[in-house]
Amino acid sequence: MIQMNKKYGKTTVFKISLLLIILVSILVFSSCRTGGTFIVPKGWSGAITDNNTLFIGTMEGSIAAVSLDDGRLLWPPTPLETQQASSGFLGCARAPSAVAIYGTPSKTGDLVYVTGYNGKIYAYSADTGTLRWVYPRDNYLRPIVGGSITTIDTVYFASSNGRLYALDAETGDDTLWKEPFNIGETIWSTPAISGTTLYIGSFDNKLYAIDVETGKEKWDEPFETEGAIVSTPVIHDNSVIIGSFDRYLYSINKANGRQNWKFLAGNWFWATPVVYNNTVYAGCLDGKVYAVNAANGDLIAEFDLRSPVSSSPVLVDDLVVVATEEGIVYTIDTGNNRERHLINLEEEVFAPLAASQGKVYVHTSKNALYEIDAATGAKRDITIKEPGQE
Repeated sequence: MIQMNKKYGKTTVFKISLLLIILVSILVFSSCRTGGTFIVPKGWSGAITDNNTLFIGTMEGSIAAVSLDDGRLLWPPTPLETQQASSGFLGCARAPSAVAIYGTPSKTGDLVYVTGYNGKIYAYSADTGTLRWVYPRDNYLRPIVGGSITTIDTVYFASSNGRLYALDAETGDDTLWKEPFNIGETIWSTPAISGTTLYIGSFDNKLYAIDVETGKEKWDEPFETEGAIVSTPVIHDNSVIIGSFDRYLYSINKANGRQNWKFLAGNWFWATPVVYNNTVYAGCLDGKVYAVNAANGDLIAEFDLRSPVSSSPVLVDDLVVVATEEGIVYTIDTGNNRERHLINLEEEVFAPLAASQGKVYVHTSKNALYEIDAATGAKRDITIKEPGQE
């Protein structure tokens, strides 16, 4: 049973409500779908940067590419789907499609990949925004909440149908594995890869280690917690670090799946932590960021930001940058473990942060994208939709 923190009861209620909305949406999606897509809550896609270009999923259901030199769109935002037959909420009427994007895009070679809540993954030309392939081609999986991860020639992602997929990055062909790896429970997590092993968490409370070449389990048995795992695993030296809905942060031996240590917080771990100088910095829904010794799990410091942290932080030089749900951005100096109020965006933040060349990119609930100087707090608005778009 998940224990709740009374101080942050409203946030817990929000998360539970969101979870229920999405799960109900999944049921309606599967029962009413007629070959189209389903109108769902707006997503919270993070961004990736590559060669001074930023790629992000917008709340209009498009993939956008932005030049970080001048903030201009490199090509018109490309919708994952156009108008076609789709299910209305709790009904089966025709409605314009609008694909929510929760997962952060990934990229390899000249292609950028984005997962849709409609149960498809799309590959676009990074240079032009032209659609290169879509999987599955003729039907839909269950909704995809997590993002994808790529190697040089393969893209991996999971669906809420409980299956993990490996596709040819160039063609979208699914013959690398004999069949998808079937966990059998809902998956919202984005995978992480270290060497030849992929790690992913699930709503069955377990962390799995999968051989990237064969799609077979590598540990004798998955590592089990007492709560769902939705954050992306973090690889540090010989360990895998994960947060769980059971309020614990875990370090697991990546070779054999055995626990190194666990650390108890006041609420769920939703955000993916960062590790620097052998210290784990983990944002929590109890409104705190915990600095924990990566070797033994001992608490080094904690920072009370007074608002839940569901957005995954980033590292900029020796600063950990964190955004709270209420939109205040902080930095934590890893040298002296001092926090600093950087800027108040006054907009809710749930999407994971991105960083490039001393700047942090924050995607807010109002579909605004801000570039923030991690040292000074200077802010620049970046356009991710065409003029006239609501």
